[in-house]
Amino acid sequence: MTERYRVERDSLGELRVPADALYGAQTQRAVENFPVSDRAMPGRFIRTLGRVKAACAVVNGELGLLDGERAERIRAAAESIADGAHLDQFPVDVFQTGSGTSSNMNANEVIARLASDDDLAVHPNDHVNMGQSSNDVIPTVLQASAALGVEQALKPALNHLLETVDRRADELDATVKTGRTHLMDAMPVTLGQELRAWSGQFRDGLERIEESAGRLRRLPIGGTAVGTGINAHPEFGERCCAELARRTGLGFEPLDNPFVGIASQDSAVEMSGQLRALAVTLTKIANDLRWMNSGPLAGLAEIELPALQPGSSIMPGKVNPVIPESVAMACAQVIGNDATIGLAGQSGNFQLNVMLPVIALDLLESIELLGNGSRLLADKAIAGFRVREDNLAAAVARNPILVTALNALIGYEKGAAIAKRALAEGRPIIEVAADETEFSREELERILDPRRLTRGGIPGED
Repeated sequence: MTERYRVERDSLGELRVPADALYGAQTQRAVENFPVSDRAMPGRFIRTLGRVKAACAVVNGELGLLDGERAERIRAAAESIADGAHLDQFPVDVFQTGSGTSSNMNANEVIARLASDDDLAVHPNDHVNMGQSSNDVIPTVLQASAALGVEQALKPALNHLLETVDRRADELDATVKTGRTHLMDAMPVTLGQELRAWSGQFRDGLERIEESAGRLRRLPIGGTAVGTGINAHPEFGERCCAELARRTGLGFEPLDNPFVGIASQDSAVEMSGQLRALAVTLTKIANDLRWMNSGPLAGLAEIELPALQPGSSIMPGKVNPVIPESVAMACAQVIGNDATIGLAGQSGNFQLNVMLPVIALDLLESIELLGNGSRLLADKAIAGFRVREDNLAAAVARNPILVTALNALIGYEKGAAIAKRALAEGRPIIEVAADETEFSREELERILDPRRLTRGGIPGED
């Protein structure tokens, strides 16, 4: 009968470990010590940890600090993790020791076991962790995994959303609608102008994220325990960053002062702030879509979002704006994550931040939520909404705020009186203006033409 466990030993003594586990005693201690959330570190984090360990092995081999056979075996085992294998062998809870030491040792033990055989022993500390400390490895992996997430997931999704919004804006450039400020009728705009405001927000958000990502790519690897680089070759950090850049295609480089990247997480906090700003933008636009879609009879009913599922378990025929709602909830989570990351970022003393795992968890989750949310909003809401041209035209024709175009010609007070009369009598503004001013109907049609008013300038002047 196969044993259900085996006995492993570490510096604290013997410990039972599941018989088929690739990890060893230190990982098992962490599993037993931290039964907090049943949430392991994110897959992207673990895969990036594999990439970093592979890069370290290559560099240690090139520097002659690790014999060629061990370096190659460690590299191969680490790359298998980077490729997504053995993720079930990383069971340590996110809410563990604040340096992430348990996750680093989890990787060291798994890689050592994969790389060892009867002919060659690979030690998790002496070989896999050579020239490293959890204190520089985990911040490096945190930053690198976030930078890779931004590059591989978030930026493509945001660019796709931008392209979708711009395409719809081009289609709707000639569609005039009532503008709104304070949720009240305002001067007319085109739907194209409204959508280009959205894409302008997205472009600004993307620019801010790209700028912050540059700082995430500056890694503290090589600083080891406190930033001095004790037990690491002087070229180790620079070479590891170059190797990691070669493997990922992303421009990683060593942090000028590794003390900064070990003692603090300012770059992660900055990136989280940019993600929060993007979440605010997405929430605003999701809510615009919900308002524009409201109805179909008692709301604004300016657009119809694609009908994706029945909206009620009791009201037949009801269809809800489920995609904007989903995106708004994801954004609320991102905003909450930012609060956690900000608190965690200040939670270090002297030479080490001690909330690294939760920063990694929430930063990577925010990147994933915003990337997926952006694609959903593009493909299942913005790309397919139908414009209710009849409702838009009717609302514009009745809009008393069009009288603003007469301000320069008749004065504000006279304009206000005309607007109040038009609203009270339920008449189009052009009819009341014809009664109250000396302008001809033809002149008023030219001055009050809603499409012309969307182009700005002083109405009445050609």
